[in-house]
Amino acid sequence: MAFILELFDWRRKSNELQAGIKALVWIGAGSAVLAAIFGLFLINFEDYGGDAVSLHQWTGLATMALSLAAVWALRSQKQQLFRGLLGVTVLGVTVAGHYGALLTHGETYLTEVLPFNKSSENEPSGGTNFTFASNGQPLNEQQLSELNVEVRSILAHNCYSCHGEAKTKGELRLDKKEFIFKGGEHGPIIVAGKPEKSEIIRRITLPVGHKEAMPTKGKRLSEKEVATLEFWIKQGAPWPDGPEKSIYRVAELAPRLPALPPATAEATQPIDRFVNAYFQQNKISWKGVVDDHTYIRRVYLDVVGLLPTPEAIKAFETDARPNKRELLVTSLLNRNEDYAQHWLTFWNDALRNDYSGTGYITGGRFDITKWLYASLKSNKPYNQFVKELISPTKESEGFIKGIKWRGTINASQRTEMQAAQNVAQVFLGLNLKCASCHDSFISDWKLEDAYAFANIFADSTLEIHRCDKPTGKMAGRRLLFKELGEIKESPVTAERLKELADFLVQPKDGRLYRTLVNRVWAQLMGRGIVEPVDMMDNAPWSQDLLDYLAYDFDQNGHDIKKLLFNILTSKTYQLPSIGIKDAGLLTSNDFVFQGMVRRRMSAEQFADAISVAFNPMYGDSVMALKRLPETIKSEIPFPRASLVINDPFMTALGRPNRETVSTSRNSQANLLQALELTNGTKFNSTLKNGAIKWQAKYPTSDLLVKELYRKSLGREPQPKELSVAQKIVGTKPSVEGIQDLVWAIALHPEFQLIY
Repeated sequence: MAFILELFDWRRKSNELQAGIKALVWIGAGSAVLAAIFGLFLINFEDYGGDAVSLHQWTGLATMALSLAAVWALRSQKQQLFRGLLGVTVLGVTVAGHYGALLTHGETYLTEVLPFNKSSENEPSGGTNFTFASNGQPLNEQQLSELNVEVRSILAHNCYSCHGEAKTKGELRLDKKEFIFKGGEHGPIIVAGKPEKSEIIRRITLPVGHKEAMPTKGKRLSEKEVATLEFWIKQGAPWPDGPEKSIYRVAELAPRLPALPPATAEATQPIDRFVNAYFQQNKISWKGVVDDHTYIRRVYLDVVGLLPTPEAIKAFETDARPNKRELLVTSLLNRNEDYAQHWLTFWNDALRNDYSGTGYITGGRFDITKWLYASLKSNKPYNQFVKELISPTKESEGFIKGIKWRGTINASQRTEMQAAQNVAQVFLGLNLKCASCHDSFISDWKLEDAYAFANIFADSTLEIHRCDKPTGKMAGRRLLFKELGEIKESPVTAERLKELADFLVQPKDGRLYRTLVNRVWAQLMGRGIVEPVDMMDNAPWSQDLLDYLAYDFDQNGHDIKKLLFNILTSKTYQLPSIGIKDAGLLTSNDFVFQGMVRRRMSAEQFADAISVAFNPMYGDSVMALKRLPETIKSEIPFPRASLVINDPFMTALGRPNRETVSTSRNSQANLLQALELTNGTKFNSTLKNGAIKWQAKYPTSDLLVKELYRKSLGREPQPKELSVAQKIVGTKPSVEGIQDLVWAIALHPEFQLIY
């Protein structure tokens, strides 16, 4: 709080808040000293272990020292030094607090409260019901394996935060077989065959509030989870020999061609036939397809990112050809320049390609705009697209080189690790960020796996760091999926990258192509077949549809436009959109697909829509256009938002800073967007400048209102709309009136939403 108040005073060039700042700094320093003292006491009474303890201890002590130094600088009236020390102290308490929370609440403290990580109180982790539990027969090998996975899942989700590698209360660890059966400081916790005499069962069944009840915090184990542990112990607490099966879902790597369901009257196209089978399974009826007006607007925005002109809408609505929708999609996909300018946004987000920001000032970052634009315009086959990014040319190396951050960084952000994280996330739908710091607690990926993959991109062998502390172990070099091949120990990085690229794009890497088709599906339908799209080990709502799309994509030349055509011309895409009130429902495990999810225009689509319908938003801005060859500049009739350097308007509407990979955007409206669209300088100046031009061009309100409705909403105004609009603009249209009307239309759901 002192830091925030100091910023206010600094911005205002005043000293009005100094009394409050002084009091807060003294209170903060005093509490830091007390926290450090109690922390040193606590470490002797609690059984903490692992690197996080040392990191928490020393960052806490450093924070205390910094806070005392800030007090000294404040008393000495060394204002600049005080501000610097105060800022560093805030950073210190943030880092120390993170590790403190990690020790107190476990490694999942940041993620366990998210909606998609909440499980039912009445269901055991994994949701397995053991039908063989009551048949009285000995368990076979498969049943033992299933039971073992379930037991480990229960322990992982409920016990690791206090009894794992990072924290070991009561000398008890439950994350490994040998530790579980060894027990803790009071002896074994399991008596094989006798759950009633097993300490673990006693502890988890004690009433809430009992001092020995476990878990001590968080939700208690459900009845089914307790019953599963009792059943396991009653069976003798069996633990199969050999490699342990993962407690996490692991998607198949190899491609698969599922059998095509039979055609019906509602479903003839392959996509529709798979969706029809899904609908039958979930007792969902097909709805009628959307009208021509909705369809043309939807397809224009999805393919070229622009509103259709009134003339195009009228021609399409009056076209009597039965295949006019297929012809429309084909014509839009053939508008190569418009297609490239729109899909540039999607790939800029995913590939961290931007035109300004961190790294450009110091020369530690390179854009790939020319290469990316040319690749999209020519519809470069996806396998070649991937190869040129991983084994790059001069124009495409910006992705693999990452960002050389200014100043000291931690080990998980060095450029080689960035390359590993980005390749895994973008092309394989795999998040390695957790495993870049420590063994992942949301998957089976280990720290050594992340470093071995990062080492492929390194000029020298990397030393493994755990939570930013060197371990003395050197990383090997290997692929994340050993089934794809083995990297040769070449001293030349370029040779390894070429080999990696060849391995990743081979047909047997079904994961590469599943990830791509899932991303495209999510972009067009508002929700992926697998969600989140960067967690491809999650269960899809239709495994067959996902596998078919990926297999077909691989067999048909890795042609993204052909994939788009197949989806856009399916009856599934043409279904009425579905409204989702809570964004959390999109990633819930019980999501049921019924059609396209209704979504807002992206920041770029909204800006381009304003430019087409009313007045160019970026006619005088500094653009990335300067980075493109003159031949490309001539293809662009007005500055498209995908080529504009980020600004507060684009940020407010959801464009990310692209310093990290962004593979999805939140479609929900928020307060920042409302404020920017109400009071933002960029938006309002665009409307005002446009209003001046429209006033000069349309002297009567009747003509002006009708033309504005046609260009923005693609239709004539209804009589009541016309009457209200004429009152807003005035009999003789005023600049303020025109500006108000355009603002009202731009904020209308019919304009902002993709139905």
